[in-house]
Amino acid sequence: MRTCFQCGQEIPAERKVLREDECPHCFSDLHACRNCRFHDPASSNQCSEPQADWIADKERANFCEFFDFAERSGSGGRSEDSVSARDRFKKLFRD
Repeated sequence: MRTCFQCGQEIPAERKVLREDECPHCFSDLHACRNCRFHDPASSNQCSEPQADWIADKERANFCEFFDFAERSGSGGRSEDSVSARDRFKKLFRD
């Protein structure tokens, strides 16, 4: 089952995901590292595909030619703890 990394909602698997495609539920980019089957935070470059180029923002659309939408079981969305932790971190550096 294809699910959005951002909201965890199911994405219809009618066709190949293009660079401009967005989640119909939360409008986040679908052709992003976080939705790819090769995304692996523990690997070098956070990608298990050794020939892939470095992508700085793993949550934004990119031109990676190795992108293959990950098939996940269950909810793949962010937990509330990770979102609130990120928000707390960002607040440290605000003016």
